[in-house]
Amino acid sequence: MVPGRSCDTCTVCCKAFAIPEVDKGPGQWCRHVVQARGCGIHEARPQTCRLFFCHWMRNGALGPEWRPDRAKFVMYTEMEGRRLVVAPDVGAPTSWRRAPYHAQMKRWAALGAPKNHQLLVFNGDRAIAVLPDRDVELGLVRVGDRIVYRMAGNRIEVDHLRPA
Repeated sequence: MVPGRSCDTCTVCCKAFAIPEVDKGPGQWCRHVVQARGCGIHEARPQTCRLFFCHWMRNGALGPEWRPDRAKFVMYTEMEGRRLVVAPDVGAPTSWRRAPYHAQMKRWAALGAPKNHQLLVFNGDRAIAVLPDRDVELGLVRVGDRIVYRMAGNRIEVDHLRPA
């Protein structure tokens, strides 16, 4: 975690993600959120919440405009840091396309693609792959599906593979 950073009043992840321990589905507010104050049960919050730290909390190079409540999306990594996931607030599904975010994501995609790193935007269970030269709609992505990048000449192609 970046020293000096805290969730404070930001609660975007409290809306974006499912929290099974409090019977909360994705895209709905957690019943423990106190608007403009943060988590009402912070000291006793579930393990799922205790273990989650968004990319803004972990990456000191991201300025204040990347804080989820300002950007209107949460970023986190998975696959041992090889995939950056962007999860927009359901009330602002295209927030990631605004400046300066989309242009920076394109730069990250260009830097990461040669190392087989991915940048995916999830609006609910629908995904978009952000590539250096375009964004590719992947459609419904389920648990167990694989997203694979491959080179086709000088162009990155994306395959969405479902288990047999």
